[in-house]
Amino acid sequence: MGFQRALHESWTVQAVDGEVDAPAPVPATVPGCVHTDLLAAGLIPDPYLDDNEDGLTWIGRTAWRYETVFDWSPTGHERTDLVCEGLDTVALIELNGSRVGETANMHRSYRFDVRDLLCEGQNRLRVTFGSPYEYTDRLRDELGERPGSYAEPYQFIRKMACNFGWDWGPTLVTSGIWRPIGLHAWSGARIAEVRPLVTLGDGAARVDVHVQVEKSGPVEVTATIKGVSGRTVIPEGRSEAVITLEVPEPELWWPRGYGEQALYDLEVTAGEDVWHREIGLREVRLRTEGGAFTLAVNGVDVFVRGVNWIPDDCFPTRVTHDRYAARLAQACEAGVNLIRVWGGGLYESEDFYDLCDRLGLLVWQDFPFACAAYPEEDPIGAEVEAEAREQVARLSRHPSLALWCGNNENIEGYADWGWQESLQGRSWGGGFYL
Repeated sequence: MGFQRALHESWTVQAVDGEVDAPAPVPATVPGCVHTDLLAAGLIPDPYLDDNEDGLTWIGRTAWRYETVFDWSPTGHERTDLVCEGLDTVALIELNGSRVGETANMHRSYRFDVRDLLCEGQNRLRVTFGSPYEYTDRLRDELGERPGSYAEPYQFIRKMACNFGWDWGPTLVTSGIWRPIGLHAWSGARIAEVRPLVTLGDGAARVDVHVQVEKSGPVEVTATIKGVSGRTVIPEGRSEAVITLEVPEPELWWPRGYGEQALYDLEVTAGEDVWHREIGLREVRLRTEGGAFTLAVNGVDVFVRGVNWIPDDCFPTRVTHDRYAARLAQACEAGVNLIRVWGGGLYESEDFYDLCDRLGLLVWQDFPFACAAYPEEDPIGAEVEAEAREQVARLSRHPSLALWCGNNENIEGYADWGWQESLQGRSWGGGFYL
């Protein structure tokens, strides 16, 4: 596991260019965003009231710099990484005046080896966010126009599309460090990814535990669930392995109304690193024979009573565990058993999926594409692949996750809304969805 340290204190934020005279730095909350920081400082009115959103469009056309100073001393580990779980969106990261890296995707995390950039004592970390509109305008000029349902360029940036306004919400184009950021010092091996896949048969549950590690040499990997263990050694030159565990007579996980929501501890180790999460033992199949669209859980057809989930706030860091719990409890009280995470939003937090696991709410997860033709060329294409690989692996352990969907209404737009003619042969996202 190594040594982990959050870097959430003593941040400031300041405009560095754009359609505003740069004010002095103001205190910033991390995780958070520019809008909530400016609101807390009394510099803008509540974006949700009246027509205030119209007077705040300059925020999305401005570059913003987050900065903090922290003390550090060597821990004795081989590696020290700067781990950015969520940056929104186009960012340049600098440590002690040296460039660490650049990002352009709200929907994924980033990890940078900064051991050689850290110095004993005081260190200065700076994250400068470019204007989302400046980025989208540049990509649109390079890749060509793409049709969409709104006169906003959300298809040219891997960012929560509804930031740019939707039929249900305001246009509030954010920037900021929206998920945790910190240092991770480690030696030998680090578990980069665990993807447990469950199948049922003959009174047992088979768990194929796919493990990916980052390491400096051969490493022994173990996996344990309900007293059943397996091990393997990942040799030099390889980084992945699969450990298969057979769990006899398991208690199965069921959607609400069909049974209990049994959960089991799964522990994976690689050297001294430990990954520990809860999983459920269940099997989900989608049956489409004869034109049907039927979800079967553990061999039982489920009568789905579903609702659509949009982000519960334009500023996601304001959505706490308790707020998720209240919303999902309301869904249960309404008789719902499936939540569809809409494609104009984002991949939700662990709190959301953990609650769905415990409540027996199935999750239909859209990939975040909505109501537009999306370019498939790089840099968009490469970012889509990176986010999809990360999020599919991250969410795979959740028994509530029943279905992945490619997009919201994009195929319909291509087929029925006249996009083909206006695209004139340009890509539209079909390579992502089909």
